[in-house]
Amino acid sequence: MISQLIFGILLLVAVTLAAYNARRIIRNIRMGRPERRTDQPARRFRTMLLVAFGQRKMFKRPFAALLHGFVYLGFFIINIELLEITIDGLFGTHRAFGGLGSTYNVLIAILEWMAFAVLIGCVIFLARRNIAHLRRFSGREMTAWPKTDANLILFAEILLMIAFLTLNAADHQLQLLGAAPYSTAGSFPVSVWIQPLLPESIPALIFVERFAWWFHIAGVLAFMNYLPYSKHLHIVLAFPNTYFSNLDSPGRFANMSQVTREVKAMLDPAAVSESSDEALRFGAKDVTDLTWKNLLDAYTCTECGRCTAVCPANLTGKRLSPRKIMMDTRDRMVEAGNRGKHTEAGDEKSLLDDYITREELWACTTCNACVEACPVLINPLDIIMALRQYTVMEESQAPATLNTMFSNIENNGAPWKYAQADRANWR
Repeated sequence: MISQLIFGILLLVAVTLAAYNARRIIRNIRMGRPERRTDQPARRFRTMLLVAFGQRKMFKRPFAALLHGFVYLGFFIINIELLEITIDGLFGTHRAFGGLGSTYNVLIAILEWMAFAVLIGCVIFLARRNIAHLRRFSGREMTAWPKTDANLILFAEILLMIAFLTLNAADHQLQLLGAAPYSTAGSFPVSVWIQPLLPESIPALIFVERFAWWFHIAGVLAFMNYLPYSKHLHIVLAFPNTYFSNLDSPGRFANMSQVTREVKAMLDPAAVSESSDEALRFGAKDVTDLTWKNLLDAYTCTECGRCTAVCPANLTGKRLSPRKIMMDTRDRMVEAGNRGKHTEAGDEKSLLDDYITREELWACTTCNACVEACPVLINPLDIIMALRQYTVMEESQAPATLNTMFSNIENNGAPWKYAQADRANWR
């Protein structure tokens, strides 16, 4: 009963903390402006199935996709086993689903092979990051913490898989020895490899089995509450992010609602309500000026570097890194949320200048390469364009070359300096 009580308290605390963290994330995302992303539900659901569940965009890099598939499938399939562990922990049973017979044997065998695949995948991912030193895992935004975060998660997953297999190996050995209450249940094709390393006495085996059991379940609950502070939150948010992704052509820019409202007010002042609480700012200066979908993108960023690896500005040595844009947006959002700054009043910082420089903004060629490369349909270009719109429309601080173009369009109806009457002479 003491063991069950401790487990119940641990589970309650973990779930409570997870709920608190979920509310905090939702609160921060709601700092963004409203945006309608609920149209065409069937198409959105199909996109989520193909991209989030099916990992369609990962297969542009087959080797990485295979390894990621191991970890991804293992994460979901092995979580089925957590249901049984939870029941055993709360009610003091042993392998509560063992009564399923041969079906249970097949299920445990699949779980063991998936755990082994996750183990292999994480080891190779660690080697790619820390030995192969792939270029896309580096960059000025990849400071000590982002690198440590990735390594911590991989080490944690390796330890959890080892604990799971050790638990099964000790459990199976106790079943063979007829120790109570370890009734015969399950098939263990992978953990049998570990059995020769285990002690032979029943008390020692029980200690190993209990230690591995507690380590595994406590590790999973800790992992669940670490996710909100890690880039690996994408394993949860990838699904809503792909569902609410942009269904229009990526090269199409939407009309600014503020501009539309101003034009309507000029044409027919009565058509626009004076009581409208819509922000009058053009573009975005801070996270509260971005949309909730932009902020969801920032939380979903995997920091994989695929966007930066294909960015032509970054490849030619410019300071722009689409990954940094997303990381900076997330950092600013978390900072503002923690301070309770759901408006910019009282906060001297802003996303523009304090986090993202103008040099980065104007290095972007708007080619959409970063958008195309992202495996979870994140759109850094939306944020870049919103910040650009603010500098141009609110501050009139566009680069000189653009100001010349704007002046020519205003005066000549074209980006060039030639008069409209001379258009027929353009060669």
